[in-house]
Order: sequence, then structure tokens, then C-alpha cells
Amino acid sequence: MKGLRIGLALTGSYCTYDKAFAALEALAQKYDVTALMSENAYATDTRFGQAAAFVKRLEELTGKPVLHTVAQTEPVGPKELFDVLAVAPCTGNTAAKLAAGITDTAVTMAVKSQLRGGRPVVLAFGSNDGLAASAKNIGELLNRRDIYFVPMYQDDPVKKPRSLVSDYALLEAAILEAHAHRQLEPIFECPK
Repeated sequence: MKGLRIGLALTGSYCTYDKAFAALEALAQKYDVTALMSENAYATDTRFGQAAAFVKRLEELTGKPVLHTVAQTEPVGPKELFDVLAVAPCTGNTAAKLAAGITDTAVTMAVKSQLRGGRPVVLAFGSNDGLAASAKNIGELLNRRDIYFVPMYQDDPVKKPRSLVSDYALLEAAILEAHAHRQLEPIFECPK
């Protein structure tokens, strides 16, 4: 199914990049993958790594330049660039913007553009406040047409009882289900 065109957008949940890159590596072996990054993800060095190194790795895995500006991602919908767009990781901040209809980053523009054509978007949510301030945004997005979630769980219910992370082992399955306009179930899993 190499013909399946997947957009994989990374936002600023840098602590999950190891999981995101492992999933991307597996996807890039089977599908036509294009990487996107929010402006912050594209330019910010953190304790988890250097931005330039992440960009280089994405371009090596996909064989394409990383899309990282609003101007680059606006054509996603009109040109039907992707069969499925996955935001992995999707931060609480990005989810809040999507729930509120705010389009001010390359990733939020790509999502808006993808949705305008009725094509699926998959969110691999991850946030320390997933069961607190971000919970209302998850609920809002669950009710939106063409938005699907990678199943998620509490990563540390004792030390971080409000934190949710997506199960990246299920990213491919979630993308394939979304391509068929179905939500992979269950959305919420028991802690790993």
C-alpha cells in the first residue's frame, strides 16, 4: 500500500519524539510519508535534542523537505496532498487551537486544510493536563467530523494523574482506520 499518502506533523511535545520517530520510520518503509513541523518544533532546541538534527532525520526518513510554514501547508487540502494527516505528537496547545478553530501555525493550517476537503486527521495526543484543562478540548475534538485519535492512556497515574499519552504502537492502525473513516477503539486504554 505504498500509494497511501500520509502527512506526519510534529508539534512541540519533544519528550515523545523518540516514539514519534520510531513510528515514522516504520511508516516510511510502507507508505509515502511527508513530514511537517510546527514553527516551534522546527526551530527550537531542547534538552531532548537539537531542532536541526530532528529536521535532518525527518528529511532522511522521508526523502523530502519538511513542511514548516503556513504558506507551505495551506495547499494540503486544495491539492489533496495526503490521504491521511497525522499529528504525532499533538500537544495540548495544538489540540486547544484545533478545538477553538485557531489557525496560526503550519500544523494547524495543515489540519484545517485537510479537513476542508473531508479527508481524515489523526491526533496522537500527549499532554500532562489531558485529564484536566485539555480534557474539554479532547471532548470537543471527539465530536468533530474527520478527526480521529490514536488510543491513549495515563502514562503515570500516580505521579502525573492528569497526564495522557497516545500509544504509538497503534499509530499505523489508527491511520488505516481513519483512512476508512473509522475510529480505532478503544480510545482510552488501561495504563501501560
